[in-house]
Formats: sequence, structure tokens, C-alpha cells
Amino acid sequence: MQIMSAMPEATKLAELGQRAQQYRVGMNLTQVELARHAGVSRSTVERFEAGSSVQLDKLLRILGALRLSDNLNQLIPEAGIRPIQLADSKVETRQRAYKRRSASAKEQGWTWGKKT
Repeated sequence: MQIMSAMPEATKLAELGQRAQQYRVGMNLTQVELARHAGVSRSTVERFEAGSSVQLDKLLRILGALRLSDNLNQLIPEAGIRPIQLADSKVETRQRAYKRRSASAKEQGWTWGKKT
């Protein structure tokens, strides 16, 4: 099953757990052996494979033990230089996001000391 953005989180977790279980079985590991390799408890592996939520650091350990941590770059790819940045003479990485004020906020004519 493909994991789609419109799926509920519970369905996504269940699918990820099932895939992890298939990798584990394919590597001929028991849950206890995987837990030992990952440095987590057996119950953490069991919860993950059952589709329950686990802590991110433990997920990363499990993925490392399953030799899947190389795929993390696909999860959140590095932000590349945008074409507009190449057009500028200086190339800098944005540090913050901001939203522009709408025209309606300017039209309200708000001034200091004005009570609403």
C-alpha cells in the first residue's frame, strides 16, 4: 500500500510498522534481536510494528538496525538554492519565515493610542 498524505496518521503508522516487520523478518531477526541491535526495548519494537507511536530517537535507532537510515534523506531533503537566490548577487539561507501583511490591515488605518 502506498502511503498517501490524505491517510489518517493511524493508517500511516500501521503501514510503517508492517513494513518494518517485513524488513526485520527478511533479515531473519526476532523482535528481541532487533531491539538489542537498536538499543531499545522489545516492547518498543512490538509497539512500532503494531502501528503505535514511538519516540523519534527510538525510531531512528530501529531504522539504523534495519539498515534503512540511508533513506532518511528522502524524508526531508536538503533545501537547495532557489532560482531567485541565484539571480541575487548574495546568496544567503533564510533563517525565518514571515507572512506579508494583507492590504486589509493597512486599510484599517490603525494608529497608536486609538481605542477600539
